[in-house]
Amino acid sequence: MQHLDPDRLVLLALSEELEELTELDHLEGCATCRHEMQALRHVAEVGAQTAELRDLPPPPDHVWHAVQADIASTRPPAEQPAPVAELAEHRARRSRPRWLAPVLTAAAAAVLAVAGTIGVDRLIDRAPAEQVTARATLAPLPTVPPAAGGDVRVLSGGQLRIDVRNLPLTSGFHEVWLLDPDTPGKMVAVGNLPGTEALLTVPPGTDLNRYRLVDVSDEPHDGDATHSGKSLLRGTLTN
Repeated sequence: MQHLDPDRLVLLALSEELEELTELDHLEGCATCRHEMQALRHVAEVGAQTAELRDLPPPPDHVWHAVQADIASTRPPAEQPAPVAELAEHRARRSRPRWLAPVLTAAAAAVLAVAGTIGVDRLIDRAPAEQVTARATLAPLPTVPPAAGGDVRVLSGGQLRIDVRNLPLTSGFHEVWLLDPDTPGKMVAVGNLPGTEALLTVPPGTDLNRYRLVDVSDEPHDGDATHSGKSLLRGTLTN
């Protein structure tokens, strides 16, 4: 069976030209051309997905060396000129998968190289893992539903990351405090808890060895900056 011209398949895969009725009939009956068409369209889709990427680093040299080696391996050795009829017959019966292999190999290698380089760059640019210097598990006080709770982590940068769950509804707001368990009434306000989690800054100069008790309270909107006396969760910081 006579196959479609390779250049024509590339144009059809890129949707630059519409298939003629004879080409549609041929693709329906020729598994070889249909397979090559699908492979070329897959390569075109991969290229379209990366069209918006900018400032990509070039693939490593060994990728292009491998591509060149694959292409070189498919080149026929130099031969004496053959009669025109013999060349036409050879063109009709040659196996086009050998022609398609270096094209797909080059495209796949370039895509993999770019994807791998992007992955490495993202790992390099990723922020370092948070260093936790202290942590606490928040437990509900007796007047609070037992399903309530939370976790606290103090980061090396002087921040306090808090996550809570199942806190009772409030008509005011929830506030986070650091208490001195050895001196009742000594406390430091850290900040409001707008939802179930927050990253708050510990006031500079706060001694966490002293103010080691984390408290979450229910505060009314009364303009009073002091603790309401209605604590919901508490937990002790440990290293």
